Amino acid sequence: MEVFEKKTEIVEGLLSCTSCTGIYPIILSIPILVEDLSSFFSIRTKLGGYLLLNVKNSKVKSLIKKSLQNIKKVGDDTTDLEKNWTKIYKKSRYSIFEKKIKNIVQKLPKCSLVLEHGCSIGTMSDIMAKHHGIVFGIDKSFFALLEAKKHKVKNMDFFLADSLSGPFGSMKFDLVVSLNILELVEPLKFLKIVGIQSKRFLLLSDPYDYDGRKNSVKTRLDEKTLRANIRQMGFKLILGTGKPSFISWKLSVNSRLELMYKVDLVLAAIEQTRVN
Repeated sequence: MEVFEKKTEIVEGLLSCTSCTGIYPIILSIPILVEDLSSFFSIRTKLGGYLLLNVKNSKVKSLIKKSLQNIKKVGDDTTDLEKNWTKIYKKSRYSIFEKKIKNIVQKLPKCSLVLEHGCSIGTMSDIMAKHHGIVFGIDKSFFALLEAKKHKVKNMDFFLADSLSGPFGSMKFDLVVSLNILELVEPLKFLKIVGIQSKRFLLLSDPYDYDGRKNSVKTRLDEKTLRANIRQMGFKLILGTGKPSFISWKLSVNSRLELMYKVDLVLAAIEQTRVN
């Protein structure tokens, strides 16, 4: 690790992998753990420009500039969309769904190490950090993670990464959480990853909104197939989540538009795990 600016935590630096020779920047205290920065920026050129303006060290600036220059094909830029969803999640706090997650988290025995996939602005990670040990959140939205960092909780940190790339390698977590992202990643591949990552508990939810996404996934899971796959992975469904649920999750898009989802929630434990 090369550290170029540090306050209470590393603000700017470079992480270098001795195994794969990959180089990963830390910008505004967010480690960007993506394997191919050029591919990442190919649909986020505005974000690349934003980062160039906000980095100070010449090495980090050179890495971002080189990655932008090496983009092979520019796609539709998602930077503004990711900014907008960050605002939507900020306005949509304190939902029935959030209260349900809080209730579930409080019932679990204390977990030393927690990982949340698709953590967005860190609302749920913050809830888990109040009841458990160290919490790591990962997301692909830089602006959502900037918002998440504002929680400033000592036992919680965030990383920009693709859930399907396995940024934590063979590391195991007591609790792995994924809320409402099954229509954003290939579900079967994702389930295999989180099944390996979890050594005690797995908390999943989704509204199965595949048709509402422009670039949806190839394999679609519903309530029954999700539960069947989780059981095949060696987990048992606990705390009454064996049957489908319909939990209200309201998102305030703007003053004239609200989205109301009915979310299904699954809490699973490795077969030998007991919950009082």
